[in-house]
Amino acid sequence: MSYIKNEISKRNIPDVLKFADGTIVTKENAQERHAEILDILQKEVYGYMPPAPDYVKGEVTYLNDKSAAAGFGIWKTIDITFAINGKSFTFPTNIIFPKGVENPPLVVLSYFGSGPFREFIPVEFLVSKGVALAAVCYNDVTSDNADFSDGMAAIIGERQADSDTGKIAMWAYAESRILDYVLANENINTEKIAVAGHSRLGKTALVAGAFDERFKYVFSNSSGCAGAAIARGNTGERTHNITGHSDQWFCKKYATYSEKEEEMPFDQNFLLAAIAPRKVYVASSQDDAWADPKSEHLSCCAASEMYDAYGIPGFVCEDRPPQPGDKFHEGNIGYHMRAGFHFFSMKDWGMFLEYFLK
Repeated sequence: MSYIKNEISKRNIPDVLKFADGTIVTKENAQERHAEILDILQKEVYGYMPPAPDYVKGEVTYLNDKSAAAGFGIWKTIDITFAINGKSFTFPTNIIFPKGVENPPLVVLSYFGSGPFREFIPVEFLVSKGVALAAVCYNDVTSDNADFSDGMAAIIGERQADSDTGKIAMWAYAESRILDYVLANENINTEKIAVAGHSRLGKTALVAGAFDERFKYVFSNSSGCAGAAIARGNTGERTHNITGHSDQWFCKKYATYSEKEEEMPFDQNFLLAAIAPRKVYVASSQDDAWADPKSEHLSCCAASEMYDAYGIPGFVCEDRPPQPGDKFHEGNIGYHMRAGFHFFSMKDWGMFLEYFLK
């Protein structure tokens, strides 16, 4: 048996091509399976996504069309407001467009820290490649703690039922509202829209991409547990670890699988498969043991079958464990592994842009 088939079998990874009732997925019913997978992920892991907004609007609060990105970009800060069931919330977003580029590709990004831009965001590099960036500090959407009374969480409310919305779903929802604003007010290439993130925000990018088909590319960097990495047999962070320190990211149901991953009616290959037939890109780093790069790679392998159902190539890779220097860009699931530790590096951005802009 090949390495990939053996690992999938050994870990008993649930099959994305089988409905809950055992029916086999085909090209004709793949969209039905997509809906079933999304319901499973909401019920079991992230909580149910909030309903479509009553409205979305934005106000430009800052404009720099002279010196942004060494003079090659146009930087706007937008206060984006949306309402859910009559309750409104406003958060700031920074958008930079490359000068002189009509209908540029767009990357929507949630980032850490505070202020307009922080580490992991190579603004000048993106602009130099002709790529627009819409970036939001995730804490400006809702705080990364157990407080469900601030920011967007205040209009959603504290989790009560087992599958009520967790904070990853809220951050992902806000990324879609950014896209609402951009599509209504700016000219961009709608076939080249990506959502990106690192670590917990790499998990967020995957959720945003799974639930919003306008994101044609999803870039998840070192997202690990509850992100790209298979949970069964994971040698890094496990369900009991992540729900122990950051239970607010998920719905309450997810914690019931603490040290019981084998009982889950899903695994993280479902999240990647939910992005099919669009493109998803997973980046790993060799020494990021907590994210378990082998399990991230294996998730790409196990999700690939959904692309097969659509009749398009999924993950095209060599039949072996991942190695630093690997770059697999041929299929609709892209992947690379670099040397080094848990970080969103220029190497990662460069590899993704190579895939994104080809």
